[in-house]
Amino acid sequence: MGTLFQKNVWGQLLKIPAGQTRSYRDIAIALNHPTAFRAVALANSLNRLAVIIPCHRVIKADGGLCGYAGGVARKQWLLNHEKQ
Repeated sequence: MGTLFQKNVWGQLLKIPAGQTRSYRDIAIALNHPTAFRAVALANSLNRLAVIIPCHRVIKADGGLCGYAGGVARKQWLLNHEKQ
């Protein structure tokens, strides 16, 4: 369930390879909505299938970590784990 925009965001999340990240802005640009990075962040936060749709791979444009329901430390752990 979700809006068409949310489903499109989640589709982009599925394209991020393990061990790699994309910014909210990168995803907005990929969806041809370059200024919609906040809407991308909201859609990312509404992902109810985090085990399947890897929302932890999305970071801030400056490379910083933020916005993970499990906490930033867990997000960092998951990203480090995937890089190995």
